[in-house]
Amino acid sequence: MLTARELHARGVAQMQAGRVAAAREPLRRALDRTDDEAFLGSVEASLAYVEAELGDRDEAMRLCQRALARPGLDEVTRGTIHGQRALLLMLGGRTAEALDEFATAIGLLQGSPVVLGRAHVNRGNVRLQLGDLGRARDDFTVGAGHLAGAGLPVEAAMAEHNLGYTHFLAGDLPDALRLMDTARPVLAPLSPVSAATCDQDRAEVLLAAGLVREGREALDGAARAYGARRLRRRQAEAELALARATLHVDPAGARRSARSAARHFARAGAEAMRRRAEVAALVAEAELGTASPRRLRAESERLAEEMEKQGLDWPAAGARLVAARAGGGPVGPRVAADAPLEIRLLDHGVRADVATVAGRTDVALDELRSGLSDLHAWQSSFGSLDLQTGVTGQGVRLAASGLALAVGSRDPEVLFEWSERARMLASRVQPVRAPEDPQIVADLTELRGMATGDGMRDAAREAELRQRVRERAWQHRGSGAVADPLTLPELRSALDDGTALTAYVVAAGHVVALVVTAEDVTWVDLGERSRVDALLGGLLPDLDVAASDLAEPMAGFVRAELADRLASIADVLVTPVLAAVGDRAVVLTPSGVLAGVPWTLLPGFTGRPVTVAQSATSWRARRTTPLRSATAGFVAGPRVARAEDEVTAAAKEWPAARVLTGGDATAAAVSELAGSVDVLHVAAHGRHSAENAMFSGLQLADGPWFGYDVDQLRQVPDVVLLSACEVGRSTVRWGDELIGMTTAWLHAGARCVIASPAAVNDRAAYDVLVAVHQQLAAGVGPAAALAAAVPAVSAGTAPVPLVCFG
Repeated sequence: MLTARELHARGVAQMQAGRVAAAREPLRRALDRTDDEAFLGSVEASLAYVEAELGDRDEAMRLCQRALARPGLDEVTRGTIHGQRALLLMLGGRTAEALDEFATAIGLLQGSPVVLGRAHVNRGNVRLQLGDLGRARDDFTVGAGHLAGAGLPVEAAMAEHNLGYTHFLAGDLPDALRLMDTARPVLAPLSPVSAATCDQDRAEVLLAAGLVREGREALDGAARAYGARRLRRRQAEAELALARATLHVDPAGARRSARSAARHFARAGAEAMRRRAEVAALVAEAELGTASPRRLRAESERLAEEMEKQGLDWPAAGARLVAARAGGGPVGPRVAADAPLEIRLLDHGVRADVATVAGRTDVALDELRSGLSDLHAWQSSFGSLDLQTGVTGQGVRLAASGLALAVGSRDPEVLFEWSERARMLASRVQPVRAPEDPQIVADLTELRGMATGDGMRDAAREAELRQRVRERAWQHRGSGAVADPLTLPELRSALDDGTALTAYVVAAGHVVALVVTAEDVTWVDLGERSRVDALLGGLLPDLDVAASDLAEPMAGFVRAELADRLASIADVLVTPVLAAVGDRAVVLTPSGVLAGVPWTLLPGFTGRPVTVAQSATSWRARRTTPLRSATAGFVAGPRVARAEDEVTAAAKEWPAARVLTGGDATAAAVSELAGSVDVLHVAAHGRHSAENAMFSGLQLADGPWFGYDVDQLRQVPDVVLLSACEVGRSTVRWGDELIGMTTAWLHAGARCVIASPAAVNDRAAYDVLVAVHQQLAAGVGPAAALAAAVPAVSAGTAPVPLVCFG
């Protein structure tokens, strides 16, 4: 027969493994097998935790009260029970009382590092709820130290995981993942519930990084795992996280999740969390437009008052801002500078909305500028292009509001400012070259081998490697520096007489172009966005088909149809701006919806030097030093018709050009070549990866050469020519952020990338690119060299949709 202490130990082990319901029976049996008053108090404290987790918080509190009333309890036991009471108060949302109880407990537990460590960890959780991240971090750090020192790796890992979550709430996504991933191998194998907890918190980090699909799937799985074990509070926490993450992308789904979370919190007696879920449901209703402003305001104000009474200042501030937005003001005191970024962005957004309704556009734009500046400061803390472009979703509403106000202002200076400020935010973050990471290099090499190996591919291993590469790249710290957006007068002074910049802005359902020259600024209304969307729909597949070697008369018919479509697109986007552009070369800064446009093929731009820039700010920054074009290197990948002919012919235009073909064109050799030449030309099969654009790649002798490989280069060429299908494509993320192979090269430091968003006919590419190199070698700039070589599309001419990005 097991003793009371053995039964207690068994129950505690079940609790730590996440099998809370299974802990109840051995703990109850332990109560019947001892008369030791002090030990009974310990068992009752453990059982109180179980009852609370299973939803009977009143019974849990009774057990604690009974335990504290037992005579002969030593300080450690009394401290343990006070700690348990504090935990119950925390679960009930009585946070101020919980902190008092924890202070009592910690004062009594100084001689017992194990229980002391647990008390620090639990107090850290209370401080997390209150948004006191600095003190929460201290508690988790101290608690982890005590527990690790006492030889309790599981509990130390729990503290480390919580520390990771604290870093997440503070906006430090890389350290959050690092700490969570360090703890996961210890915690996840304990039970399905423990694994679900790891997945849930990690999913919130992924959502903040812009990985919506991955995050939603993980949260859905965690909620199901908790629900299957009737852990309603934990199920509700996962549902609330899912609701908050999907408010703006799926408000109907977010409302369902938030309402379900509120019901489960209510059944678990977690009133503070229920109120948070109700606020999330109200925000979803506001997004859907299904609730009256009066009800939204009244309900939000009520919830804010209730949360303030519990010391939940930041959630209460968020609720009051929801109320102010619903009622059109007034907005209360400005939130503090140390408020969570989410609250600060909401504060700026609501103040901007209220000012807009009142007709105070200047005030609204000031608020939106300040909000985006806060976002930029956070964004610039990341060195990874993938992460920089992912996190901008937090400010997408601010950016959209700014662009809409700018279009409505009819003021060219305001429109230009917001065409720079509200999109392609990552292009203004000052890049920092990451040190070469041997683990990333090794993982990319293994991925290459898997792509070229014989037999079945190990999909699970491939997914593991891709995730590891991505998240190790996230660990690289950013510069913390953001370039101020170029002003319209500064741009005009930077333009020479032969260049015009055209900013295409898509906002509030309209398309506007702003043509800027050294002499003048012209505002051109281009009509409804729906018209542009209709013309662009299916354009890339049409380009792909037209590039194939079709037999006549089908080839002529397909190309003639494409020429007609391109002319129609030009009628909307090009013809209206030509009077202002004149015969100048053009620099374009298009919105993300125009990312796949083959600008060099549009009538009016064909034969004209065209550069597609991320922003006017980045375009001017790249012109501060002379373009390097003294040396050139060439690469021909496998299985590309005429690739070797193309690079061999083009290389003849350069003195002492280096050429890699056949088995010599490996990833390592191409990386070495890229770091030693001014101009790099790669003719290879290409593939754009929409799922993770940094895994877009060029096929070399030993497998694909990825965007992540480019990120590892110590030095890059000034000019890169990619004679490969698709690699000029970009994935459009939140806030018109573009990411793809061309963006990877530009982020790495290249001045110009010539690439195609669609398939390119091999024979036509040969002719065009050899002609481009004749011009480049003679000192002609990349855009002018391309303009002289690309023919107009006709029934008898295959399209060559190469575009000069930079």
